[in-house]
Amino acid sequence: MNLRTAFVAVCLLALAASESPAAGPYADRFVWIYGWSLGQDRDVTEITRLLENAASHGINGAIVSFNLDTLSKQSPAYLRRLDAVNAACASNHIELIPAIFSVGYGSVLAYDPNLAEGLIVKDAPFIASAGEAKLAASNSPSLANGGFENFSATGPDGFTFSDQPGKSTAMDFAIHHDGKASLKFEVLGGKTPGHGRVFQEISVTPNRCYRVSAWVKTEGLRPASAFRLEVTDPNNKELNQRHFNLPLTNDWRKVSLVFNSLNFDRVRLTAGFWAAAAGQAWLDDWAVEELGPVNPLHRPGTPTTVRSADGSVTYQEGRDYTALQDPHLNPSRDDGPAMPLKLLPGGRIQDGDRLRVSWYHSILINRFQVSVCMAEPELYEIFDRQAAAVAARLHPSRVLLSMDEIRGGGTCEACRGRDLGELLGDCVTRQMQIVRRHLPGAEIYVWADMFDPALNARGNYFMAEGSFAGSWKHVPKDVIMAAWGAAPQPKNLRFFADQGFRTLACCYYDANDLKEVKSWLDAARPLTNVTGFMYTPWQKKYDLLPDFADLLKNESAPAK
Repeated sequence: MNLRTAFVAVCLLALAASESPAAGPYADRFVWIYGWSLGQDRDVTEITRLLENAASHGINGAIVSFNLDTLSKQSPAYLRRLDAVNAACASNHIELIPAIFSVGYGSVLAYDPNLAEGLIVKDAPFIASAGEAKLAASNSPSLANGGFENFSATGPDGFTFSDQPGKSTAMDFAIHHDGKASLKFEVLGGKTPGHGRVFQEISVTPNRCYRVSAWVKTEGLRPASAFRLEVTDPNNKELNQRHFNLPLTNDWRKVSLVFNSLNFDRVRLTAGFWAAAAGQAWLDDWAVEELGPVNPLHRPGTPTTVRSADGSVTYQEGRDYTALQDPHLNPSRDDGPAMPLKLLPGGRIQDGDRLRVSWYHSILINRFQVSVCMAEPELYEIFDRQAAAVAARLHPSRVLLSMDEIRGGGTCEACRGRDLGELLGDCVTRQMQIVRRHLPGAEIYVWADMFDPALNARGNYFMAEGSFAGSWKHVPKDVIMAAWGAAPQPKNLRFFADQGFRTLACCYYDANDLKEVKSWLDAARPLTNVTGFMYTPWQKKYDLLPDFADLLKNESAPAK
């Protein structure tokens, strides 16, 4: 080989080395299986059909929840159906990936409902009578004109705000639950979903428990989740929100939510619909009341304290009163009556005595969401048993940790004063250790919102006391962040890349086309940390799955 030929050869090798050829298709091409609970045989038929369609277009993973956090409590029929779905995955060369360990949605409450995160009620006034002590609220909050009987040209009297008075919100004298009028909300039409809301600010006592209730009627209201009740402080910190999945058309129905005032002495109550596509709703007899113990918690981190009105005597459980413990505790219901404090014969509390009682209660959010305390040791004992059951039944090589939307923390004795980001990171780290004890070498993903500063890794987040900021610093770098959202999140993908994490892009979100998915692909192209994409619906909306999968087949992952 002469010098010129050698020089050309060296140049060609250098050029080849400088070019980074595509590494092939993305390794993770997943689908989120949502909307089936394996409660009937038809579920298996429908899921199998979906898996066959997905496999024919190159999908290689199916992430499922199926209430797997309560696997040890499931019926033989459920287990038979789960085995059938697992077999369908295997026959279609799709990996079944279980989603487990929900903290934000309280799956472990099926084993111990007292593990719910607790909010304190401090020094509520009680009075003893006939062997019981009950709330003696003296400063009940007042909601003005909750029956909508008084009004002016701008809307109902006493309300701070209403959407488009006289248009999307208006008085109705023909339809009402009680009295002579109600407030009507109407979707006016147009290309974008509409709002119809009204709110009022009221005074409350800090660290007390309240119930907001109202009567609602609907006519053609879509979607079912559009109507909500919401409580915030005046600066918009969420104290609770509930949406009720009302029927499309329904006669008057009572709805309610429970909230804790935390350290606020003033709150904003809002009712109406958010982003409704069509229909009407009516609101009447809106009220608020202070509550005694509803869903009181009984665990080491949620002690009850009973004192005399002047604070000079602290009474003792077992000597003066029985444990403030609900034998039928169900944190997913909050519309029942308050429990009395049962007094013991021969105790020091007598009829007529005035008391100051403090206790902790759970909080129900949205439709069925209850957060659990991440600091109670029993939680991890339950997680360990769950992981063992999943490993024995399914033998997965990948797992998704369902650690999204954790609406509480730092409010009970077990976790108060903890840095929430560190507490969350410690929880996920322990979960990963548990998974790998039962599934050595397992690849572990986690929903990313609680580690994303653009989403929920921040302060002023719902009922949490403290901030989740910095949570990403406290988890192992080999966890894969499942970044989600309807719109593409290039900053989020870049953030996790800069922090040294791999990322699964969870996109789609029930759109009518794949425009946003294509934008996610654009955002991922410059990054080498993206493991792949997941078709992520929150309805049974899988019509676009084949096209989604075909996009991935034609997309090459950048070389690392």
